[in-house]
Amino acid sequence: MEANKRPVAVVTGGRQGLGRGCAMALAEQGFDLVLIDLHEDDTARQTMADLQAAGAKVKFLQGDVSKIDGHADLAQAAWDAFGGIDCLVNNAGVAPIALSDVLTLSPEAYDFNTDINLRGTFFLAQAVARLMVAAGKSDAYRSMVFITSIAANHVSVAIPEYCISKAALSMVSSLFALTLAEHGIHVHEVRPGFIRTAMTTQGEGSPTEAIEAHIAAGHVPQNRWGEEKDVGRTVATLASGGLPFTVAHPVYVDGGYGIQTA
Repeated sequence: MEANKRPVAVVTGGRQGLGRGCAMALAEQGFDLVLIDLHEDDTARQTMADLQAAGAKVKFLQGDVSKIDGHADLAQAAWDAFGGIDCLVNNAGVAPIALSDVLTLSPEAYDFNTDINLRGTFFLAQAVARLMVAAGKSDAYRSMVFITSIAANHVSVAIPEYCISKAALSMVSSLFALTLAEHGIHVHEVRPGFIRTAMTTQGEGSPTEAIEAHIAAGHVPQNRWGEEKDVGRTVATLASGGLPFTVAHPVYVDGGYGIQTA
């Protein structure tokens, strides 16, 4: 990395929710940002304005991670925005279209979820990784962060496709970690718990009431919802090299929900 050049992070699904939380924390940590999302709308423009107010340079790229044919061009555009990529945050994801179980889940609902959460994320990470490897080793800390979920290892029978996509994405993180380690690229996995976002609090089938009941019953030791900034600060710490000897093992941001008890 050139002297005095700020590190660059790419955040997929960066216009709102966890992506916005990650981008804001990265900006506060000194990163410039490339946001990839479906729509450059008022929400995206507000996020960009907030990032710029935090001192970051920002580039928005319109892209759909499920559209694999466009990944090479999208990755190159992200690379060219500020002359390289130091961190890719694989955050873009979707909730199930509707609640179902393994007996009622349709192929269309399954494909919609896994095409974004798993297949698209894998191949976009591949496209960016190829650019990072081709650039050669760097003195700067370079990383990839995969945002999975507590659904990667907590079974929720009403959202099978989501659980499958996140469990598989956890394996993807480990595969990239072992492949990229020799190139000086650190790969991390972050598993959010019950985080207050549009995905968890809005729309048909949103699990708001179930989550609040879970919290009220004492299943989350910190006794609160997680916030976007909780995940963002974790990602920024990892991207900044704050845990340099931690590779691929899940970092839980769940208020203690995943602690096994007798």
